[in-house]
Amino acid sequence: MSLLKRGGVWWSYFYKDGIRHQYSTGTANRRQAETIEAKKKEEVNARRFQIVETDPNMTFGGLAARFIASGSVRPHHVYHLKFLLPCFSDIPVLRLTKSLAEEFRRVRKNFNPSIKDATINRDLSVLRHILYWAVDEQLLVANPLARMKMARERRTRRQVLSVAEERMLLGAAKDHLHAMIIAALDTGMRRGEITSQRWEDVDFSQKVLFVTRSKTPEGESREIPLTERLHKYMLGHRKADGLIIDFRGRPVRIVKRTWKTALKNAQIRHVRFHDLRHTFNTRLMEAGVLQEIRMALMGHSSGSKIHATYTHIELPAKREAIRKLEHWVQHQPQQLMKEKANALTETERSESNPGLTQAGAQTVEEEVAR
Repeated sequence: MSLLKRGGVWWSYFYKDGIRHQYSTGTANRRQAETIEAKKKEEVNARRFQIVETDPNMTFGGLAARFIASGSVRPHHVYHLKFLLPCFSDIPVLRLTKSLAEEFRRVRKNFNPSIKDATINRDLSVLRHILYWAVDEQLLVANPLARMKMARERRTRRQVLSVAEERMLLGAAKDHLHAMIIAALDTGMRRGEITSQRWEDVDFSQKVLFVTRSKTPEGESREIPLTERLHKYMLGHRKADGLIIDFRGRPVRIVKRTWKTALKNAQIRHVRFHDLRHTFNTRLMEAGVLQEIRMALMGHSSGSKIHATYTHIELPAKREAIRKLEHWVQHQPQQLMKEKANALTETERSESNPGLTQAGAQTVEEEVAR
């Protein structure tokens, strides 16, 4: 047996490459002692092959500083670190546990009761990502939060912009935001993809835009046919190179303030800029475009579908999807006018033939009584 009890505490004894190792598990619980011993063996084995020398005094704050200095940091990492560092900055990395992560979740909810589990999940995902980075850099033997389970996220209703709201919003938006709204509604690109798009990636002869900077691997180098509206805008602002969307010659990073102002001036309900991407997808669906084509246009992963890696949607199919989208948008005002006319006709018939309405109601009452 490799576990022996001494003074009410379990001790672990084992050999690795002829070297005897002994550790106090610090517990009188046999099951916990076995778990601790297994972890110790894993660490010893990892040091044998990876030659990892972990600094036991390294705090998470110190690790986060090294992560930022490495150049691997992304903007969303910096954002979530604002919430992680106040709680974990002074805690040694080797003492990070799942219970501390749960305590962080409780603190976040106590401070802001309206916060969603999905938001806290994003915080903890960044924490876990930095720990995995430390393992890759041989600063840690293993990630202590590798098997941490995230809270179940409730599905929220995604806002979809109507054609009428789109016109009001475009009328209130100005300059770079106006162009970004058109691009989002006509291509389904993410905000970061739109603001990173360059003139060199637009083929005006084929009326095709190539997305070369995407959040996901599936989104890289995908091709999106241009709508007539977007093509017209690009022709009017065409340049030889550089960013398509800029603000006074500088890259656009944040649009929160201008977006909020546009919504207020347009006097429409609150929607997020990302909801324009959902609007694009919903309109394609209502126009009868197949799911595979919608996923290809938006840069979505095909998930676990068989042979998904080898599936490729040809450009003609994408052109047809964009044509259906434009046709659907153009006919929405006519459809609304037709529905209003039908409703008005029904109202006039009811007012001119009240007996018919009463008879219909009586028939329904008789059916219910039966």
